[in-house]
Amino acid sequence: MINFQYLRANTSKAAIAAITKNKNSKFIAGGTNLVDLMKRGVTSPEKLVDINLLPLKQIEMIQDMIHIGAMATNADVAAHQLIKAHLPVLSMALSAGASPQLRNVATVGGNMMQRTRCGYFYDTEMPCNKRQPGTGCGALQGYSRMHAIFGASESCIAVHPSDMCVALAILDATVVLAGSKGERKLKFTDFHRLPGSTPEKDNNLKADEMIIRLEIPVNKVNQQSNYVKVRDRASYAFALVSVASSLNVTDNKITEARIAMGGVAHKPWRLAEVEAFLVGKSPNPEVFAAAATLAVKNARTYKDNGFKVKLSSNTIIEALKGV
Repeated sequence: MINFQYLRANTSKAAIAAITKNKNSKFIAGGTNLVDLMKRGVTSPEKLVDINLLPLKQIEMIQDMIHIGAMATNADVAAHQLIKAHLPVLSMALSAGASPQLRNVATVGGNMMQRTRCGYFYDTEMPCNKRQPGTGCGALQGYSRMHAIFGASESCIAVHPSDMCVALAILDATVVLAGSKGERKLKFTDFHRLPGSTPEKDNNLKADEMIIRLEIPVNKVNQQSNYVKVRDRASYAFALVSVASSLNVTDNKITEARIAMGGVAHKPWRLAEVEAFLVGKSPNPEVFAAAATLAVKNARTYKDNGFKVKLSSNTIIEALKGV
């Protein structure tokens, strides 16, 4: 780890100004991902701007909209009664992530900003376009068991590691960002990026911006939800496949459906075609099986991850059955 400057900011404005002055600087909150990356030499910021003093830890209801500050911890969000009552899939997803110790310090904003856990990205001796553009993707011809089956490119087949973000992808969430020119809002589903030819760009956050909060509507479909995560062990493991689902059912007909997957793409993978297929149908095993088949029709596998196709189908069925 290289030497770096350390600055503690008291306001969002001061934090943004500090980042803007030095392009090779990073915000640090819980540090659960950033410190690991620094230890391994994957990233080497010249300056860390500590934002732990910023008043961004709120979890509150404002006019049928739940506001979650970027500095709220994963543990606090998962345990909060507003979240359990109105956004249960978010509580379930957060509780499935990392370990209790990490959830106690990891923040909502940091969770959104975390980088892939691809082994080739973490190993600085291996080629990785995400870590060093233009060097190639080691996973393409390497060990690909944990890698993408949707939305990948020849530049990168890594997956996004977050559980929380999969849940947020079905909740119609909005990200509020603050920058040197003021605030702007972005749909959560537009926050993260697919790799394309620029896999080093994980999201659409501008260089002079920081995450301020999430705004999530309170409605019936967000309450009728479920999260299923399949992993190699019961805790402290990233998803092989995960599914967040929500259904609104009236008179035994699905009137609204939302499904997103984790562990299968460079960003939370929203299944819009499957959602449209489900609307108007009865929530029964045959319909769920057909939806699961539709979900994986365009999957592209690599040497070691072909099992993810069947696993994805089965996990989708389980997630829908549990709503």
